[in-house]
Amino acid sequence: MSRAQVIVVVGGGASGTLATLHLRLYARARGVPLHLVLIDRDRRHGLGQAYATTDPHHLLNSRAEKMSALEHDSLHFVRWLHAQGLNAAGPDFLPRHVYGRYLRELLEDASPARLTGDVVALTCQPLRVHLSDREALDADAVILATGNPASATPIPVPSERYIADPWADGALARADHGDVLIMGTGLTMVDVAVTLSRTAARTVYAISRHGLLPQPHCQPTPPCAPVPIPDGPLRLRGLLSAVRLAIRHSGGDWRGVLDSLRPRVPELWERLPADEQRRFLTLLARYWEVHRHRIPPETASRLDDLRTAGRLRVLRGHVAEATPDSAGLNLRLSVDGGTRDLQVAWLVNTTGPAFTVPGEGVLSRLLADGLARPDPLGLGLDADACGRVLDAAGRPHERIVTLGPTLRGKLYETTAIPEIRAQAANLAAYLIESITRGH
Repeated sequence: MSRAQVIVVVGGGASGTLATLHLRLYARARGVPLHLVLIDRDRRHGLGQAYATTDPHHLLNSRAEKMSALEHDSLHFVRWLHAQGLNAAGPDFLPRHVYGRYLRELLEDASPARLTGDVVALTCQPLRVHLSDREALDADAVILATGNPASATPIPVPSERYIADPWADGALARADHGDVLIMGTGLTMVDVAVTLSRTAARTVYAISRHGLLPQPHCQPTPPCAPVPIPDGPLRLRGLLSAVRLAIRHSGGDWRGVLDSLRPRVPELWERLPADEQRRFLTLLARYWEVHRHRIPPETASRLDDLRTAGRLRVLRGHVAEATPDSAGLNLRLSVDGGTRDLQVAWLVNTTGPAFTVPGEGVLSRLLADGLARPDPLGLGLDADACGRVLDAAGRPHERIVTLGPTLRGKLYETTAIPEIRAQAANLAAYLIESITRGH
């Protein structure tokens, strides 16, 4: 091979970092010279949104033993913790900034070229990565690891008291006084509420359509419980019946049942017809999310204390209107079938990713150029089993691939480290083998 192959990874969060790590490991094992370029828009290489936090009360939502970055070495993170003088067993749920250190250290060893910039487009023949503020990069392959898209703004809020992205640098530090309403009641809301309730004496309100909070992990971890599911065509009714039966057989322990289902979700999701997938998203997705994506007992206890003290109030409904005034915002809420007015100093959006409304960014440009198409549910990009992005005509790109949250429509469960590291390992094998065959 006459020259090192150039692989550009677009996105420097967990997806991009794990892809970079596995590419370097696989290339070294095969003796393939490789030049890796990792591009991150926000200068958070190795961290992304999830692990850039410095708040020690923001904890991992999984135990250390589940969080190895390497697919072939399940206890790699645990050994790293011991080498750092940290106890991987107690507490089980470590601060997220510790995991960020771990990823950064591994990224140093993988030694990619790290660029800060905004990728605005890709072009083919030759494959080229275009950035907003520098010359385009020629590439032999491109990995789209853009993570979760930004939340959509549910209503117009013409005010500086609206925080659209709580993870933007200094965003929460701005909200240094006064009551707050958080739109959304999922994992991000939990982090925001924990931070804001510590920095000022205030009431934090959280509102969502269902008003459901993430469920806590329990100690000790229950064993996985088998869930027998018949072969053949699958419908939601049959799947729910199998899950309920498994919970009854496990003495009502739903956690072991859901943990058993987790690695099977992509296969089960693919077996559901498109109309059943849409019914799941409409009727059941929120219930799955709050039980599947659980929070540490310590965090759950903190939320319970805040609710008992009246400092965290969870509402079921939505924000219908927001009007700025000199003290902050006057909000008109639709709550439990009625309306309610609420005055707060700040409004924070944690409603979750909104891929279904393409805005700016490289993914939207790819869709507009016909180099990619949305999956049938509009949750992410359409791709084949290898992660190759499908163009507008449904043809796979040999050297444009993706992993992580962009595959939610295809795999559904694709945002946690175990799923992403498996995808990263598979992508690395595919790309390195493709390079080897091509030269």
